[in-house]
Amino acid sequence: MNPLKLVTSTTCQLAEGPQWLEDTNQLLWVDIEGRAIHLVTLNSEEHEVIPMPQRIGAAIPATDGSIVCALEDGIYLLQPDRSLTQLTELESDNPNHRCNDGKVDETGRLWIGTMPMGGAAWSGALYSCDEAGTIIKHVEELGCSNGMDWSLDGRTMYFIDSPTKRVDAFDFDASSGTITNRRPVVQFEDALGVPDGMCTDAQGRLWVAHWGGYCVTCHDPVTGEELQRISLPASQVTSCCFGGPNLSTLFITTANIGLSEERLKQEPLAGSVFSIEVDAVGKLNPRFKISK
Repeated sequence: MNPLKLVTSTTCQLAEGPQWLEDTNQLLWVDIEGRAIHLVTLNSEEHEVIPMPQRIGAAIPATDGSIVCALEDGIYLLQPDRSLTQLTELESDNPNHRCNDGKVDETGRLWIGTMPMGGAAWSGALYSCDEAGTIIKHVEELGCSNGMDWSLDGRTMYFIDSPTKRVDAFDFDASSGTITNRRPVVQFEDALGVPDGMCTDAQGRLWVAHWGGYCVTCHDPVTGEELQRISLPASQVTSCCFGGPNLSTLFITTANIGLSEERLKQEPLAGSVFSIEVDAVGKLNPRFKISK
């Protein structure tokens, strides 16, 4: 196994949603509770921290050079000059909810989930949003909408609602932006905590981060079989993505929020962002489509 490396010495409260920016050799991620976007240029000392006015669940590059951001009360666009404008409201009438993980499909449409910030309510939902700010609700009664990605042929959408401890699949119609026929494809054992963020590789395999499980696992989406496991020195593993010059680097985000002083002594690297070279090649994520 290749060694884990630190992307930066900075730790986050709740690092999430890593995105590889191939044109600038940068890794982007969010610190949800730290209310910031992080941009690190690989093989340099450049590390930009962009403060946000609210918790930020996801930040994804757009085709026009801006970044689409999912904040507590809606979807925003962060311009290159770092000005922030709201594209549309999303559950702004529910202050106990916030946006969580998100990803963009092959047509440039944003998929974003919401989750309750307290209690055990299954009140979250999964939405899509286009460049006009049109919001469509697709799934209700979610506990913690989390990782998502698509099969290589684009006809299957994979999705994690963390408390279910599984990965589900939907039939996906890219042209209409609809999902149907929800079914489980991977069920996880309790020892792995709960599944969090996820990505797919160029072979269509699922790479899943495990909150409370100290690891990322790789799975065959057809059989559900675990093919590989990457252990980390942090229990709260939140998400992962492929990047680097050959798309063979797996970037992994973690969190330190909620850990006691004793646990933090045991996990001094909790909240770090790691990288590791793996025997797999990823694929680039689509960008949020904004027509010029």
